[in-house]
Amino acid sequence: ILLVIWRPWRFNFSGRTLVFFALYGSALGIMNLLFYSALARIPLGIAVALEFTGPLTLSLILSRRAIDSLWVILATAGLMLLYPGDMPEAALDPIGIFFALGAGVCWALYIVFGKISGGKDEGGAVTALGMTTAALVVIPVGISAPLTGLLAGHLWLLALAVAIFSSALPYSLEMIALRRLPTQAFGIMMSLEPALAALIGQVRLNEHLLTRQWLAIVSIIVASAGSAACAPVTKHS
Repeated sequence: ILLVIWRPWRFNFSGRTLVFFALYGSALGIMNLLFYSALARIPLGIAVALEFTGPLTLSLILSRRAIDSLWVILATAGLMLLYPGDMPEAALDPIGIFFALGAGVCWALYIVFGKISGGKDEGGAVTALGMTTAALVVIPVGISAPLTGLLAGHLWLLALAVAIFSSALPYSLEMIALRRLPTQAFGIMMSLEPALAALIGQVRLNEHLLTRQWLAIVSIIVASAGSAACAPVTKHS
């Protein structure tokens, strides 16, 4: 879908850039694979919040401001609140947590390699090539599924819906937003994702979170939004 929309063959990319495309796409593919694996084990809102620790950590590592200590404390507090302690009812699948944090690491790598790969006028083409690479990376996992499942018609319809609404459309809109919004505004809006994910999980998936889990999500959201809001002012033309 993205190849048709962005037509990356119009651009002449160097060999070095193609290498970063491969790294960018690999990070993207593994990120999505780990994220969906996490969703099978832990609630949607918590998975998104844990995944957010990746880009948040990257932002804090690249910064040298004193106020960033506050965001580190808030993010750490959020992670600690997700630890069940002596509350069995708050327990989360540790493998699911590992997958979500792994997706966060891949998200940080995706940002790094995407920034190296993409120019101002080539962002859509970079996304299309990166997503194509990501698809190639996860194909071995996909074909390992039972053949009967792969041949189910309703599964292909669901897969097409996921492809459009969780990948092709949002990544394209993200590229457009990045070029029109200040980085801070974009980062703050992105920080709302865990809250929206938690609400959708509660309404559509019947995933009811405990008070401490909601506090953990809010803590990570505030840390992410605060880090974005306090970043040096930059704008995309």
